[in-house]
Amino acid sequence: MRFFKDYSIKPVDTRLYDLAFIHESYSNENNLNESYERLEFLGDTILDLVVSEYLYKKYFQLTEGQLTRMRSNYVCKKALYTYSIETGLDQYVKLGMGAQLSRREMDSIISDVFESFIGALYLDLGLENVKKFLEKTVIPHIERKDIFFYDYKSELKQLSDKNSIELIYQLISEEGPPHKKIFTMAVLLNGDICGTGVGGSKKEAEQKAAKVALEKK
Repeated sequence: MRFFKDYSIKPVDTRLYDLAFIHESYSNENNLNESYERLEFLGDTILDLVVSEYLYKKYFQLTEGQLTRMRSNYVCKKALYTYSIETGLDQYVKLGMGAQLSRREMDSIISDVFESFIGALYLDLGLENVKKFLEKTVIPHIERKDIFFYDYKSELKQLSDKNSIELIYQLISEEGPPHKKIFTMAVLLNGDICGTGVGGSKKEAEQKAAKVALEKK
């Protein structure tokens, strides 16, 4: 992989990196017993750790809540998708020939493989090499203060707490097959619906509902 040369990575166990790009559809079609999902689980934790450490040292004046919200911006799906595209990791994804995926699902896979690659890199070469890789791919976005995700729910909660307003999120509807669910959520302030949102997860729909509510303030 030219990718290794571009980022000065000298792999030892190349099998780990091969696994990091195998989607379950490819695994199923080729009778493999693994996909990238376990590496993604590990990479997610490692990415959180490295970003958390960087933010903790750089922004010593921020509170726990502020650091948490800032970290969320740099480890959200949109951010991961951006990192994958910028580094070219998306080009190595292995899908089953019969896989029929929506744009949302494909975008999610592209996001996932950034974390699975981190998991593979950690197991192969250790945390210090992961940090070196992230210093080239993720940290520059933090230094530029790029915005990938704004936490409307946290802002609305702070506003509600400040004014002693009861804040509740309520599921309005849930449609579609299990792997393509569409949720509609409403946000209620003191019992009144102040915004609704639609998304592929309850959290996404809640964020959109909170954004609508804030825009009315």
